[in-house]
Amino acid sequence: MAEASPYTRKGWQSLSRPARQLILTRFLRAMAQGALAVDFTLYLKIRGWSASHVGLLLMAGGLFGAFLSLLVGIVSDRVGRRLFLLIYETGLIVGTALIIFYPTAWILVLTAALFGFGRGANGSSGPFAPAEQAWLAQSIPSARRGTVFSFNAGLQFWGMGIGSILAAILPHIMPGAHGPAAYLPLFIFNLVIAVINLAQILVIEEAPREPRMPRSEAQQQADSAVQKKENRALTWLTIVNMVNSLGVGLVAPLLPYWFNVKFGVGPSAIGPVYALTFFLTGIFSLVIGRMSERVGLIRSIVVPRVLGVALLIAIPFMPTFAIAAVLYVARSIVNRSSMGARQAFSVGLVRDKRRGFASSLNAMSWGLPAAIGPALGGQIISGGSLILPFILAAALQLGYVILFPTIMGRYDPTRAAAPGKAHGDTAASGRSS
Repeated sequence: MAEASPYTRKGWQSLSRPARQLILTRFLRAMAQGALAVDFTLYLKIRGWSASHVGLLLMAGGLFGAFLSLLVGIVSDRVGRRLFLLIYETGLIVGTALIIFYPTAWILVLTAALFGFGRGANGSSGPFAPAEQAWLAQSIPSARRGTVFSFNAGLQFWGMGIGSILAAILPHIMPGAHGPAAYLPLFIFNLVIAVINLAQILVIEEAPREPRMPRSEAQQQADSAVQKKENRALTWLTIVNMVNSLGVGLVAPLLPYWFNVKFGVGPSAIGPVYALTFFLTGIFSLVIGRMSERVGLIRSIVVPRVLGVALLIAIPFMPTFAIAAVLYVARSIVNRSSMGARQAFSVGLVRDKRRGFASSLNAMSWGLPAAIGPALGGQIISGGSLILPFILAAALQLGYVILFPTIMGRYDPTRAAAPGKAHGDTAASGRSS
């Protein structure tokens, strides 16, 4: 009998307690990041940062996160995942408090680089996200991961939407505050969320790691063969992801800055647009979760993104902010709503004992090109072109739409899964992954 969907009361209660707590923790974190996604680059602009300097800062955050995430994923497979989330939230508390009380340039650079401020990470725990994602995957039966990960993504988008609404409000709640001082409530809000999440993670129980048992030579050879198949799948996924990630990084992190330069709008106009985007994306993420059960993960990832490419290339040619915002909302919905399906696909390529590594490699393949993208996009915008970044981004994302089903179609765990068989665990039985 099929399990109830997680977005029903019965389905939610059927999830394990650690899974529910991890999902709620990420939802709260998404609220804080949603506010930062809109306001942080605008805050830097008020402090006198140019587009190229903002892009370089976002690049630094992406590069640091990409390299650290690889280490976190590998180590978390051996020592557990909870410790890394505790480190993340503690560091976030310290860094945000320093910005509030001592907002010098080096504090801003260090904290933003460590914790990805302004990158719109959809509630992920920055470079520690591989440990978090592997922990969540471990807490969910493999046959339910497509639906539950899409539900988790939907909640993240709704959290980002709430944060985007707050981004339009927070800079105006301190009477008489102007310039950088008006953004102080933004960082106070992030600090409060980090404290709440630290308290939540402290009470989440992590299942004990399975002891490593002695294995015969035949078992070692079989394990080596499966691992080679997993590595091959992960290598191809890394290559394909890097194409898409560079396309996303060229434009997405700098959009609030671009909207401000192109149309002269600020947080009051941009915040509600981002909020609407995230709320609608959350709804469509649930639709994609259902779709992945019927048509497979590959199709549910690729089909919406075809429309996304067309919408992306049209945005910079729009004459008004209103029209450009409508296209941005539509494009974000069709692109981002497949995030849960992409996460479920990546963790389904390997066995549980390697999911931290798989998640970290997936994060790095996204993080490295996405880190270079804002620096390149910022340089182009500073050079006077507000159109070229969109054209380059659309070309790269079109390449992803072609490459992903062509190369990764053979690894779709939902394509050939037999009824009642755990999708994500077939690697252990010799699936080509």
